[in-house]
Amino acid sequence: MIAYLLRKTLGWLALIVVATNLVFFLASALLEPRANYLSRRPPLPENVVDSTLDRYNLNDKVSIFDRWYHWISGVVLHWDWGQSPVGDSVNGQIGFRAWTSFQLVIGATLLMTIIGVGLGVYAAVRQYRVSDRLLQITSSFALVVPVPVVALALVILAISINEAAGSTIFFVTGSSSVGISGFWPVVVDKLQHLILPSLVLIITGYAGTQILQRSLLLDTLNSDYVRLARAKGLRRGVAVRRHALRTSLIPVATSVAFAVPAAFTGAVLTESIFAWNGMGKYFVDTISKNDVYGVVATAAFGAALTAVGAILSDFLLVYLDPRIRLS
Repeated sequence: MIAYLLRKTLGWLALIVVATNLVFFLASALLEPRANYLSRRPPLPENVVDSTLDRYNLNDKVSIFDRWYHWISGVVLHWDWGQSPVGDSVNGQIGFRAWTSFQLVIGATLLMTIIGVGLGVYAAVRQYRVSDRLLQITSSFALVVPVPVVALALVILAISINEAAGSTIFFVTGSSSVGISGFWPVVVDKLQHLILPSLVLIITGYAGTQILQRSLLLDTLNSDYVRLARAKGLRRGVAVRRHALRTSLIPVATSVAFAVPAAFTGAVLTESIFAWNGMGKYFVDTISKNDVYGVVATAAFGAALTAVGAILSDFLLVYLDPRIRLS
């Protein structure tokens, strides 16, 4: 187990290093931090712009290899991922925004997976019945409806509930309120901010898992070993739980393990609509503001989460299929 973990970790670490350095050269070649200063009125003297960019190691008049050496030295020796063109620390931004996204994405992904798998199993064992067809129609609608439409509908509904209640039950913007102290008041305030963006992620994301789980379970239910179990007298529910469900969960578990990293940087629309300063919004902001080191750090963060998802996926496969060994 330890040897497996060490081998996988070293392999993924090498991939992360290569990918991160490639992104550095691409971002340095394609983004223009100097453009952030050229549009200022009154215009700044060129020597002032150069000295400012030198201070942040972003001057395009300096060789890209010199900038890379300065940046990689800071990362390796001091874990300093650099600064934005306006002097913001990338370390501080990543630390704050990763925690913000974690609060939103992990809970929503967990609920989305449970709901998707549960409804997929329910629909599969009732194939072609009314409930199965209703779930298929609902899931197809959830797949095609855009995130902004769902968010707008939930915001209008939440405002109506707030007005009817005469107090704020659901917050429609932000991730927390200012001036809240104490354990339970902070928990309640956080839940009031979490409910709407979490519902948007769940409503727009559960359908893929539900359709995949239904399809896989239907294939497994028609397998010879499941029919043999039924022929030996096993009730259908027991045969599904003991033999069919575990096998059908393997592709779903792999899909979910790799979906978590994508969710961190992919919840751009939801974070933008509800004003959550998470990783998805940060990734878009770094590109629009020519923040080279922000783009590189976000790419490294995504690569690290993908590695975690891949290793987690391997462990899930071993748990679900005893024939697989980590060695």
